[in-house]
Amino acid sequence: MNAATDNVLPNPVLSGVHHTARPTWKLGETVNFYRDLLGLPLIHAISAKGWGPDDHADFLHFFFDSGLGSTIAFFYYIGTERPDWLAMREHYQQRATHTAWRVETREELLTWRERVEKVGIPFRYQIQHEVIESIYFNDPNGYPIEITWQMRPFNAADNNDAALTLQAAMELEKAKGASGEFKSIDPVWQRKASLIDPQHASNHASIYVLNVPEFSTLIDYAKEGNRYRITALENNYVRIDGVPELSFNRKQLRFNPAVWYGALTGGFQGRITKFDRDDLVIEGAA
Repeated sequence: MNAATDNVLPNPVLSGVHHTARPTWKLGETVNFYRDLLGLPLIHAISAKGWGPDDHADFLHFFFDSGLGSTIAFFYYIGTERPDWLAMREHYQQRATHTAWRVETREELLTWRERVEKVGIPFRYQIQHEVIESIYFNDPNGYPIEITWQMRPFNAADNNDAALTLQAAMELEKAKGASGEFKSIDPVWQRKASLIDPQHASNHASIYVLNVPEFSTLIDYAKEGNRYRITALENNYVRIDGVPELSFNRKQLRFNPAVWYGALTGGFQGRITKFDRDDLVIEGAA
């Protein structure tokens, strides 16, 4: 054995999603919804007498084609009732468990919306989240369904930005045992700013904006009439400095709420004195 390679980990890769799977207690409604209303072909089914343990119900496991080799799958456990702890509720933490199905163009996204509405499926909403635009509706089980179009590919700047965000958050998570405090996004953004620009120390209010299309109007607004001081950094961020404060309005920036509430994702220095649905004010450090 070669000591230099003994501890080298294999580097397997994934090739996309094969299937998502959830339980259903509405067999006919589920088949009708996915096969007949959404038009997804039913392509495979497994029927089994339990799976060994005495308390495992007999079941059907069936699959709908969702494109590019992926499938949407369900388990129907014969003779069982849905336990209360698996009931779907209108709570953001539970609705976080979902799958977003991809389309390649905005035209395809709008075609899906048209079909959903024409077949009588209650439509929830359509919204843009930074780099994606999505439509939302529920299946007969109450499971949230998202169909999404990605407006631009992720790039190296996105990769680096994600690493900085998670580094800042993980440092705070690790430290919370000592302080007992990690209850908002503000310290993540402040810590991230110090990672992006460790040499910048001032009493000014400063925000860091990743130079990507979804936040471009924030940079453009700051540039108008030399409203604020702009500094381009080497790592694809733009620092916006205000004396004594920075003030932005959502409607002036033409941000929808989903983008607006992430407007400080690049990080900031100072303190937030106002951040509501329409206005954001950051003051310099006292």
